[in-house]
Amino acid sequence: MNKYKKWQYKLLAREMVNILNKKGYESYYAENLDNAKEIVINMIPKSSTVAVGGSETLNDMGLIDEFRNGNYNFFDRYQNLPFSDIVEIYRQSMLADFFVSSVNAITKNGELVSIDSTGNRVASMIFGPKKVIIVAGVNKVVDNLDEAYKRLKKIAPMNALRNGHNTPCIKTGKCMNCEIQASVCNFIGIINNGRKFPGRINIILIADEVGF
Repeated sequence: MNKYKKWQYKLLAREMVNILNKKGYESYYAENLDNAKEIVINMIPKSSTVAVGGSETLNDMGLIDEFRNGNYNFFDRYQNLPFSDIVEIYRQSMLADFFVSSVNAITKNGELVSIDSTGNRVASMIFGPKKVIIVAGVNKVVDNLDEAYKRLKKIAPMNALRNGHNTPCIKTGKCMNCEIQASVCNFIGIINNGRKFPGRINIILIADEVGF
């Protein structure tokens, strides 16, 4: 990455860590993906039950393979199973010790905004798992909720293509406001702060462009 762009990302990541801590989250700065992965692994004791949300960021970090290595009791949503069985894994994941995911947008007011096809990710962020760990690059930081909604629309076609959903947006590359079962835009979750259950929601801000 260009050193001047990296410099700016570092400043933004540190600024957002301070903002998010003031909003009641437990927030951490990470220099890059490897640093973020190290922080995540150090936060999760061996033998813990772990679930994940669908995330290109986690894939880039190699965390799925890490959770499959036998040191954790992993609710593996990426198995080749019928969808009904995967939904049951989503249900069981609601009782995990740790839920690890990314988020689609973070506002400079400290709101976490996500959009889902099935809703398991936004549900688990809000309530269920004992601890939530959110990993995000500073490319997901936006000024406000209006900009967050715009970002959701922009990334939806990429997520539809990544997950193999036959939606109109995979043909055009832009949101078509479809109203079909295959839509990846069925549920939007907004978390205003982390104050209700202190220490539950942990956010790792990476000073880099990561994920969609």
